[in-house]
Amino acid sequence: MRILGIDPGLARVGYGVIETAGREQTMLDCGIIRTDSGRPEGERMVEIARDLRQLIRAWKPELAAVEKFFFYRSSNTIAVVQARGVVIMTLSRFGLPIVEFPPMQIKQALTGHGHADKDEVLEAVMRELSLETPPRPDDAADALAVALTGWFQR
Repeated sequence: MRILGIDPGLARVGYGVIETAGREQTMLDCGIIRTDSGRPEGERMVEIARDLRQLIRAWKPELAAVEKFFFYRSSNTIAVVQARGVVIMTLSRFGLPIVEFPPMQIKQALTGHGHADKDEVLEAVMRELSLETPPRPDDAADALAVALTGWFQR
């Protein structure tokens, strides 16, 4: 099964694509969709949707796993939630099944406890995908963790 993991954001949307076969998981691609903070939010949302469509067409995932937004007080909270909405809408337009996980559930699925730090999650991602070097940037590594959670929680 091919799974697209998404770590939503406005400035950077992390993505990770994995292929699963039996008990094996392989990373096919990971990276970020970056938007220019100097551009209007609407244009940035259009850019996220366009780039995500290209990823979906290129990799043809069978499942999308998206990190649920963790609410905190920040000046860009609303914009990030809106960007997440663009992600969900774009995935839905392709008819992809979508599963969503809060950060604590992702940490639990990968490390066995919901209060793992970033390094523990990164080590688990590297172990599960047999990676010798950490995926970069962090948003891409987070998206791979989301994709793996989608596989483990199916």
